[in-house]
Amino acid sequence: QNKILLDGMTIYNPFHSIGFYSIFETELVKNVDIFTGGFESKYGGRISSVMDITYRDGNRQKVEGKVSTSPFLAKMVLEGPLGKKIGTSPRTGSYIFSAKHSLLDYTSKSLYPGINQGNGLPFNFTDLYGKVTLNSSDGSKISAFAFYNTDSVNYSVADLNWQAAGGGVNFLMVPVGSPIFIRGHVNGSSFSTTFQETGAEPRTSSIGGFDLGFDFSYFLKNEGEMNYGFNFNGFNTNFTTYNELQRKIEAVNFTTEIGAYINFRKIWLRWVLQPGLRTQVYASLGTVSIEPRIAVKYNVNEKFRLKLSGGRFSQNFTSASSDKDIVNLFNGLLSAPTNVQENFVNEFQQVKNTKNGLQYSWHAILGGEYDLSRNISLNVEGYYKYFSQLSNINQNKLYDDIAQFATVDDVFKKDFILESGQSYGVDLLIKYNKDRLFLWGTYSLSKSTRWDGFISYFPVFDRRHNVNMVGSYLLGKDKTYEVSVRWNLGSGLPFTPTAGYYQLINFQGGVTTDYVNENPENVTTLLGDFNSKRLPYYHRLDITAKKRIKFKNKSEMELILSVTNVYNRNNIFYVNRVTGEEIYQFPILPSFGLNYKF
Repeated sequence: QNKILLDGMTIYNPFHSIGFYSIFETELVKNVDIFTGGFESKYGGRISSVMDITYRDGNRQKVEGKVSTSPFLAKMVLEGPLGKKIGTSPRTGSYIFSAKHSLLDYTSKSLYPGINQGNGLPFNFTDLYGKVTLNSSDGSKISAFAFYNTDSVNYSVADLNWQAAGGGVNFLMVPVGSPIFIRGHVNGSSFSTTFQETGAEPRTSSIGGFDLGFDFSYFLKNEGEMNYGFNFNGFNTNFTTYNELQRKIEAVNFTTEIGAYINFRKIWLRWVLQPGLRTQVYASLGTVSIEPRIAVKYNVNEKFRLKLSGGRFSQNFTSASSDKDIVNLFNGLLSAPTNVQENFVNEFQQVKNTKNGLQYSWHAILGGEYDLSRNISLNVEGYYKYFSQLSNINQNKLYDDIAQFATVDDVFKKDFILESGQSYGVDLLIKYNKDRLFLWGTYSLSKSTRWDGFISYFPVFDRRHNVNMVGSYLLGKDKTYEVSVRWNLGSGLPFTPTAGYYQLINFQGGVTTDYVNENPENVTTLLGDFNSKRLPYYHRLDITAKKRIKFKNKSEMELILSVTNVYNRNNIFYVNRVTGEEIYQFPILPSFGLNYKF
């Protein structure tokens, strides 16, 4: 439900299994736009939120770089100019490249011998990114980029592996004497993952897709702006899992979409108005979604601002997880299924005639920004999201969807089922920044529910409380020392408890199966009420101290001493439902690192 973009390209999994590293390189980030809801009509194909990340171009003046090492990882960033230098003007092109690779699988056995029964921390990941940019004198430019990411966790009871790759071309045209900017992109990316538990068949999922689009910005008179554009994309998904009887379930789909949007932005007196409209055509499903959007900001005075946003959103994309998982490590990726019930009854007992599993939502967001002083700012937002149609794996399936069971209700024989739901809450952010001290904190109170036609339940991502706090202080006359602290907390996520165990008789012999004398070796679990229990709270404190040393040649070195998980909290990473074995995330980990810039 969340769209993550890197230079206009879809990223399917931005986080590594290790817990506190993402695939993104902070040294390269130029701009980040985050919309927790009510996002503008430029974005389509998701029903909850958007994170749009743009990387900067390389240095057109000189070669620069940074290398870093610690017991956790090694990292490098290198950038510089391309092309000939003409006079005092910068060169016509640039390059930038970054790479990082985890070292824990090499270092943890010797540095942290008490972890994982002396076997170290079996986390491994690699991130590569590169971009080449060519610039013209009128401000136009073209960039080509590519990335590659891998991740693996290999414990004795479970293995999780994934990899992603992609690339694309972006361009910006600035016609001389014209008030129109033209942007375009073409890109493609892929993602695949495998989850293997001891004694079970592997679960796999993959997705690959492309996107082609153009965006136009027209600058109007009197502080107005009109943005419009279109895009064409397609993706294929391949999903394999196994049910309680170890029967193979597969879903292979290919789908295409066409989107077009228009968005106005107008500043009028104290108002900032931004209405928009998006049309999303799901060609493979023969469905068109008309999606109005609105965003309004009112500047009450120099210190206080009110804001409002909302709209309609749709998505031809869903993830599938298993209620057998206590901790949800594996998510299958699927396009909207067509094998759903013909009639859907939502939580208001309204009957809807449906033909596919497209997902829809409505957002309403109201908030305010207040500058308490020159150094303190406060941001508060309340939101409500109604998901009028969602798709999910049918947990209530009892019969095969064949002619023999034609009279059985669809909700008991379709592979997928339609649901509805809602999500609401409050987000609070406070920031303090003065001289040597920086403080930043967020708190989120939220609740999400789903209705599957029988019960209302909490989805696996429902987290009631979420807290993030960051603080840093600069020491010394020249501010070359820095001490920073980070603490985060999240309340427990829901899971389905185990009610008991039983020997599995598969009845492959039909009515002739000798269930009285048969003594099968396979033991399976009897599950309790769906998502009726909660995992323990997650929380962790990290402390870092840095010393910056500058050299005469303008290079710079940074010494880093850090402690991860200071009070050694046992945060759950994985639980084996059959054996009850628990695997935790990082214990307390002291480390020393080095950064060198040139």
